[in-house]
Formats: sequence, structure tokens, C-alpha cells
Amino acid sequence: MPSTPHRALRALLALCTAAGLASVAAPPAQAAPGTGPTAVVAMGDSYISGEAGRWLGNGLTNSGSRDGTDRAWTGSGYDPSRVYGPTAGGCHRSDTSEVRSAGPVAAALVNLACSGATTQNVFRASQGGTSYKGESPQADQLAAVAASHDVELIALSVGGNDLGFADVITACATDYIVWYSYCHDDQQAEVDARIDTAMAAVGKAVDEIRAVMAGAGYGASDYRIVLQSYPSPIPRAAENRYSESGWSRTNTGGCPFWNKDADWARDSLVPQLANRLRQVAVAKGAQFLDLRDALQGREVCAKASRQATAALPPSGAASEWARWIDSRSTQGLVQESMHPNAYGQQALGRCLALIHAVPSGHRACRNTAGAGPSGMYLTAG
Repeated sequence: MPSTPHRALRALLALCTAAGLASVAAPPAQAAPGTGPTAVVAMGDSYISGEAGRWLGNGLTNSGSRDGTDRAWTGSGYDPSRVYGPTAGGCHRSDTSEVRSAGPVAAALVNLACSGATTQNVFRASQGGTSYKGESPQADQLAAVAASHDVELIALSVGGNDLGFADVITACATDYIVWYSYCHDDQQAEVDARIDTAMAAVGKAVDEIRAVMAGAGYGASDYRIVLQSYPSPIPRAAENRYSESGWSRTNTGGCPFWNKDADWARDSLVPQLANRLRQVAVAKGAQFLDLRDALQGREVCAKASRQATAALPPSGAASEWARWIDSRSTQGLVQESMHPNAYGQQALGRCLALIHAVPSGHRACRNTAGAGPSGMYLTAG
């Protein structure tokens, strides 16, 4: 196989140095592009940064370890930095984030993603990108990683905040709790009005990443971009273990959505976004990782899963893999709602490890019923 451009450049520099032409060698303080330890990099928003990694499933007890689900419990109080490190209260990069849970796929597992980020927080500053939560645009941060590491794969999760995903969830929950009306009709119109612009911005984010890598001396075949979609955090109506009437969905389950709205979100909204992201991946030459079914049966309130109790501690094989909506704000932060929790992130990390081993082609990642996060597997996507 012929050498790729930046590796061929390294060979030429080595040859020139051996011949005594030191003036053309790279400065000793900076490694040639693509040298150094191998790296897998995560970029984008909360679904890949590790938001909600504080939680091992959901439990109703509002004190102590909360039935063993709160990883921030110190024995006498709560310290979110035990999970989020210095990004607690900011980007929320958890210790179980997707890239951190992928295992030994590279020497360095680098998380540049930030909870709440939009595509504009990915673009380079020179191309309209903006800083976020005290950090420079993610593409500019990537440049430093690309210069000091041999970046093999960049996993990108972005577009949900451009589309207003959090607003959709808020509107649907509010319509259930307060207004007793459906959200799917007006929210579908909102999504349809925004999605073309959002997907164009996702495409630009991919372009920005490619520009950074080219600027660091990488050829297109020297690394991969994996653009991933979003898993559904709530189940279909028929798979919800709580009755639609009464307050159990809100006060016990933490999934306050009408049946019709839940079915719309699970079978229309999430697939619509996944299909459009796949189109972007195809157009931009990226791999696509379809996660729409990754939490199937493990969603908040799903019949196939359960909440943790004092008698039944959290378990990757039985607990929910997404964070509920804590409508009374008695546990943690509201922003953690509807994100993959520690188990869900471990599962997505397994998906990342699996696609890391597949050099080309689009894939979907699913879970094995009754198994823990290690039971994830890929299918044609």
C-alpha cells in the first residue's frame, strides 16, 4: 500500500536528516503531524460529552446514595467532580463518557465534547466558531491534539441542540404535566422548519474537522470521522410500564409524556433525525453510527427495565440506561434529564469500540436483551 501523505513526509524528513540536511527537518520541539501516541477523539454535544454519567440507573430515594444510583455520593454529601472532574458545572465530561468507556482502542482517549454545544461551538473561530463554557471552539482544540497525537478516529455527535431537541422534550413534558395536550403536532412543525439548516450546519462541522486535519498534515485516509445519531431515551407507549393516566409517569417513572407523543418521539422524531444525519455522513464521506435503537428496552419507564431499590441495587443488565426527568429537582441537575446515564454511556462506548474495528461502512448499534453494556453489537446501517 502506498504511503499516505503525512507519513511519506515523515519518511522524507528522516531521510534528509540522515543525509545531514538538518535545515529541512521539523523543529525538535514539535512532532511531525500524526506521530506520537494514537488517539480517538470525541467531539460535539452532551450525548457524547458524558452528561448524566453521574447516575447508575434511577432510584426514588432522595437521600444518601439514592439506592446506589448516585455516583457523586461521598458518604456525607455530594461531589459531582467525582464523575465530571474539573468540568463539573460546565461541559460535564464524565468518567464514563462514550470515548472513556470504549476501552483500549487507542493510547489516548480525548473528550473535547461539551454539554449544550451546537455546531457553532465546533467550527474553528476563524470560520465563525464561538467559544463555549470558557473553552475555545472544539475544532481549534482538535488542532492541538492532531499535532501531538496520531489521531485515528473522531466521533462526532452534534445537531440536536441546533434542532432544539431540549425544547422539544420540555414542550412535550409540559403538555403532559400542565396543559393536558399533545405536543407532537406543533413540535413536528418546529422540527421540520429547522432541520435543513441544522443538517447544513452538521455538514459544515464535518468540513471544519477535515480542514483542521488537513492543516495538521493528515491525508483523508489517515483517519476516520464517525458521525453518530441519537438514541431514544423514552419507550413506545406499548413498552411503558406506567399507565398513561394518573401521576405515576411523572412522580414515579420520570417519563411525563402522552402515549401519542411518546410514539411520535420514538418512531418519527428520532428516526427522522437519524436518517438525515446519515445523509450528511454519506455526503461528507464519514462513517455513520446509527444509535436510534441503542437503548431499546432500557429507556426511562421501559417495561424491560426497572428502577433501583434498596433491595434491588442498580445493575447494567436490569436498570434503565437513561436519566429520568426529575420534575421536583430533588436529585442532581435538570440538564442531566433524558441523557444516557453511566450504563448507557458504557454501552455507547462499546459501540464506539466496535465501529473502531470496522474500517468502512455504516453501522447500527443495538443491545442484547437481558445483558449489560458489554452486550452491544453492530448490524448493517
